Amino acid sequence: MLTILFDGVAYGMLLFILAIGLSVTLGLMNFINLAHGAFAMAGGYVTVLLMQHLNVPFLLCVPIAFVVTAVLGAILERTLYRPMYGKPPLDQVLFSIGLAFIAMTIVDYSIGSSEQIIQLPQWLRGRTELSFGGHVLGMGHYRLLIIAVCIVLTILLQFILTRTRFGSRLRAAVDDQRVADGLGINVNVIFFSTFAVGSGLAGVGGAMGAEVLGLDPTFPFKFMIYFLIVVALGGTSSLTGPLLAALILGVADVAGKYYMPKLGSFIVYAVMIMILLWRPDGLFVRRGAK
Repeated sequence: MLTILFDGVAYGMLLFILAIGLSVTLGLMNFINLAHGAFAMAGGYVTVLLMQHLNVPFLLCVPIAFVVTAVLGAILERTLYRPMYGKPPLDQVLFSIGLAFIAMTIVDYSIGSSEQIIQLPQWLRGRTELSFGGHVLGMGHYRLLIIAVCIVLTILLQFILTRTRFGSRLRAAVDDQRVADGLGINVNVIFFSTFAVGSGLAGVGGAMGAEVLGLDPTFPFKFMIYFLIVVALGGTSSLTGPLLAALILGVADVAGKYYMPKLGSFIVYAVMIMILLWRPDGLFVRRGAK
């Protein structure tokens, strides 16, 4: 039981890393980017290619994946995304889905459709077991790393958004762009930086999740529903909501597949429906958001 709970928490934190970039762009920039999974896929393939062809250590590949996907996001924000900011939501959805299909086609043509395998370092393949009375807690080292990375990213992002000048300017730009412009805040630069960071975080999630979730050209759509569930349940007004939603979904998914494997992902959708019936606007909603 303890091992299932631990694996569920680790899986939930991986979902949080993957979805937090979408939460940032959707909640802070009011842009529906359904191509978010394509940036996660890019981070995963950067990691795979660096490890397979250049023998780059895995722990070095993760920050490289962040930089590469952040740069890619910055370029696309400047050239393709920015003209779409003022468009209706349906236009944004169709545009971003089109980008995801293009990314899938490029990867399928250039790399192939087979699933990629990541060879983790030996010290990350191990497992530590702790006994608590009659219960045994088995902790995979790689899942411990995922939890540690999630905790560090959460603390860092929370600090940036609430304690720094950039965070205050970002919140001002989101609340009222005209007033922010009048105060001398360069809204374009703020959104450019935010989108780049959100894309980079997706790349980190793809790099960390390639070994757990698998990696192939269908990745953007295979897990897009999970990203959207995390954002929908957690809300977009804070980091606490998506983190809690990801943990709930991770534990529900792992426990459901262990105890009731025939139901598959039904448990996740059932949990989603119950939470949305209880809190239609998400677990954490900023005052005045309604």
